[in-house]
Amino acid sequence: MITSLTEEQISTLIQKNLKEGNKTELQTILGQLHPYDMAIIYTNLPEDYKLKYLLQLSIPILADMIQELSQDDQISALQKLGKEKSGKVLDDMDNDDIASLLDQMSPEKIKQFLSGMKKEESSIVQDMMTYPSETAGRLMTNRFVWIRHYYNVREAVDKLKSFAEFAETINYLYVIDENRKLVGVVSYRDLLLADMNDTIKNIMFERVISVPLLTDQEEVARMIERYDFLAIPVVNDDGILKGIITVDDIIDVVIQEANEDIEKLSASGKSIDFETKPLIAAYRRLPWLVLLLFIGLVSGSIISSFEDTLSKVVALAFFMPMIAGMTGNTGTQSLAVVVRGLASKDIDMKTVIRLISREFAVAIIIGITCALLISMIAYVWQGSTVLGFVVGASLFITLIIGTMAGTIIPLILYKLNIDPAVASGPLITTINDILSLLTYFGIASYFIHHLMQ
Repeated sequence: MITSLTEEQISTLIQKNLKEGNKTELQTILGQLHPYDMAIIYTNLPEDYKLKYLLQLSIPILADMIQELSQDDQISALQKLGKEKSGKVLDDMDNDDIASLLDQMSPEKIKQFLSGMKKEESSIVQDMMTYPSETAGRLMTNRFVWIRHYYNVREAVDKLKSFAEFAETINYLYVIDENRKLVGVVSYRDLLLADMNDTIKNIMFERVISVPLLTDQEEVARMIERYDFLAIPVVNDDGILKGIITVDDIIDVVIQEANEDIEKLSASGKSIDFETKPLIAAYRRLPWLVLLLFIGLVSGSIISSFEDTLSKVVALAFFMPMIAGMTGNTGTQSLAVVVRGLASKDIDMKTVIRLISREFAVAIIIGITCALLISMIAYVWQGSTVLGFVVGASLFITLIIGTMAGTIIPLILYKLNIDPAVASGPLITTINDILSLLTYFGIASYFIHHLMQ
C-alpha cells in the first residue's frame, strides 16, 4: 500500500521498479494513483525514465494523465510515444483539450499529430479549431449520450450503459429529433424514477437551456453558475446539438479568467508565474510601469508648482503621502468591487445607477469618518484649527473622487466593450494621486494666509 507514502517516496519507488523491471509491482503502484498524481510524478522523473514510465500506462490512463500536464510536457510526452501510439492517445483525449494543445503548434506538427488519429476524431478536432478561442465551440466535447424522443426508458438506459465509458458525463441525456435538433433533456435521476415502459417524450424536460457555438466562455460560466448545471449543451444557429460543456471545463475557465483579471489589475499585462524567467517577467511588467512612471511625473510637477505653499507651511508635507495613499486605496477598493460584479452578473442602467449611488454614499460615510479623525490629529499635533480643516476637507473630497473614479472608469470601459480590468489598480492609483494632490494643495493655497497665522 502506498497511502502512507509521500509523493517523493512514491516517485523513488517507481524509479526503483522501472530500473529493476518489476512490472507487476509497478502496475500495483500505478493502479492506486490518480491521473493528476501520475502527471506530477512524470514531470519530476529524470529524463531517462520518462519513456519507460509512459510505456507502463494503458491508452485510457495515458490520455487522462497527459491531460493533466502542462502543454509543453504534453507535446514532449506525445512525441516520446511515437506517431502510432500518440494517435491512439489523442483519440482518447477530450477534443477540446486536443484543440487547445494544437493551437500552440506549427501547421506541420498539427498535421503530423492529426494524421495519427482516427479520421472521425481528427475531423471533429479540426472542426472545433475553426471556432474562435474562448468560445463555447472551443470548450465543448462530443463525448455525451443522446437519445431519440421516441425511445422508452428501457432503451435509453441500455444506450446509457453502452456509452457510459465513452461519455464525459452521464448526468444528463440529451434528446434530439430526426434532424438532430435539441428538443429535450432527461437527467439520470429521471430515468431511475421512471417506469421502464415510459416514453422519453413524456418524461423529458422540454425547456432546455443551451448556448450557441460562439458564446463567450465567461457567459457560459455564468449560465452554469446561474442554473447549477453539471453540463450545458451547445447548439448551432439551427438548434442542432453539436456538443456539451461540462462543469470541470468551466472551473478551468473561471481560474483562467480570474488569473487574467488579476494580471490586468496588477498591470502585469501577461501571465507571470513561479517558473517565468527574470528577463521575461521584467519585459512583461515594464510597459505599464514605464507608462505609470511618466504619469507619476505629473504628481511631481504638481508638488513643484506648490513649492511656495509648502515652504510657508511645512506641516502640509507631513499629510501629503496620507492624502494620496488614502485616495488610491479607496479607488482600488471600488475598482475591485466593480470588476468582480461585472464578471458575475449582467449589468443594466438601473444596476449602474444603483451601484454609483451606493458607492457615492459609501464615499460620503468613509470621507466624513476619516476627515474628522485626521482633523483632530492635525489639531492636536499643531494646535491649528485651520490646518485640521484643510487636511480634513481635502481628505473628504479626495476620498469621494477616488471612490467615484474607481467605480465609474471601469463602467465606462465596460460600456465601450473594453475589458474593465484594464482599469488596473496602479493606473487608478496614479490618476487619483494627481487629483488628490491638486485638491489638497488647492485648498491649502486658498487658506494659506490663515495657516501662517
